[in-house]
Amino acid sequence: MEIEHGFAEGEGVQLHYARAGVGPLMLFLHGFPEFWYGWRRQLPEFGRDHLALAPDQRGYNLSDKPAGKEAYRIDRMVADVAALAGRFATGPMVLVGHDWGGAVAWAFAIKHPELVERLIILNAPHPVLMQRRLASDPEQAAASQYMRRFRKPDAEA
Repeated sequence: MEIEHGFAEGEGVQLHYARAGVGPLMLFLHGFPEFWYGWRRQLPEFGRDHLALAPDQRGYNLSDKPAGKEAYRIDRMVADVAALAGRFATGPMVLVGHDWGGAVAWAFAIKHPELVERLIILNAPHPVLMQRRLASDPEQAAASQYMRRFRKPDAEA
């Protein structure tokens, strides 16, 4: 099955996407530092009975890269997913998220449970459980310190 590419409006950004198949929406959200290509093998497989769609999230690959950290707040990422659902879904969707995409998927499902038929998360804990572990488990807090480095101005280096 051939993978097609296109662009759709997100929350004030143009989002590139790859898609395969027709049917109910199955939306795949990639992790850091990946892009749609991480789902290249899943799209044709799940496209057999779904519209399998994998966007480049904002800031990645061919999607817009707005300036400023405010543009990357979780509510903006969730709004991007809502915009894609509004364009491509005909009912509740299957939402799949890996890593950072899993965190976005959790946030989307919590805010819009009526739009999610099934939620599939790979390598991203439930946000409440993660906050508890960060607050109460020194080993988890230490293991998660790498994320703080990404918040520094020189993180690109």
